[in-house]
Amino acid sequence: MFDNTVKRIGFACKYWHPDRSLKKKLLEEIERPLNERTTTITWLNKQTREVAEQRLWEIMEHNVQSFENLIKYVGGLPNELRMVRLGSSVLPAYTEPSWSYYWQLPDVRRYLETRLALVGLQARNSDVRISMHPGQFTVLASDRDDVVTRSIEEFEYHTDVLRYMGYGRTFQDAKCNVHISGRKGPAGIQAILPRLSPESRNCITIENDELSWGIDASLELWQDCALVLDIHHHWVSTGEYISPSDDRLARIKDSWRGVRPVIHYSVSREDYLTDHVTDTKPNRDLLIEQGYKKAKLRAHSDMYWNTAVNEWAASFNEDFDIMCESKHKQLASIAFYNQMYQQNVSEWLSK
Repeated sequence: MFDNTVKRIGFACKYWHPDRSLKKKLLEEIERPLNERTTTITWLNKQTREVAEQRLWEIMEHNVQSFENLIKYVGGLPNELRMVRLGSSVLPAYTEPSWSYYWQLPDVRRYLETRLALVGLQARNSDVRISMHPGQFTVLASDRDDVVTRSIEEFEYHTDVLRYMGYGRTFQDAKCNVHISGRKGPAGIQAILPRLSPESRNCITIENDELSWGIDASLELWQDCALVLDIHHHWVSTGEYISPSDDRLARIKDSWRGVRPVIHYSVSREDYLTDHVTDTKPNRDLLIEQGYKKAKLRAHSDMYWNTAVNEWAASFNEDFDIMCESKHKQLASIAFYNQMYQQNVSEWLSK
């Protein structure tokens, strides 16, 4: 279990080298050891089984090593930056009916049990808080039984990765996050929870959506599972810059049962709000009146370009860890941290 007293800021899924002026090929060479590879079902289906299985093995080896490398990098950052979301492509085609058999082969399972256990141990020894986030096609509250079944399979895939790493043993020792998503809403989530493995129930978190199920819907689940507040989703949905002292946040914190809760933070893209001043929070209602589209306001920025929004987001860090969802990954989260705490940890960027 991670140190529950540290106030953390994390980033999601990929490492970005700080010198973006380098040639693309060189950047890829530098970043590749810390980032996942993948393949497509189409490519696998065109190969002989022997060739396809060999490619899956090579990708598995690379991706497990990339997890280790990424966690080692994060573990070398200041304590407050030791939080990272791991990517979902670590084991390609894991739930695809034609290829799922591969991940149950004895030698594959032995490899994963051995290597991912060491990766998980490394994360715990270096006090790195980890999470995963199944894709938005994971719709656990769908009104279609086949979609729910596939979504549970996809969620359990992520749990298998965490389980191999030694997580899922206690409530929220690791976080696996999904949106409420689906026509059944909170009732649909409550209906599927008994169908999840114990490890999945320990890891699952539910996030408010920007289009359909907001905070009030999430709060219907506060006694069922841990809740993640996405402050950008809430702003896109309502236009409100919710306060950390809002009564609703007390129940969100309670849903974590003593574990330090997490919020997600993003801001609208800088290349969409090109003329907006950087020291004033955007007014959603005014922007929509001016012709800006809510769908485009949803998209995540490259960097945290608005200092006023940053100050608002930072006000949550007293009680919540902050997962930064930005396109430039740790470059954005470290810059945000530097602004928040008047620090300069840029030397860690290139380590």
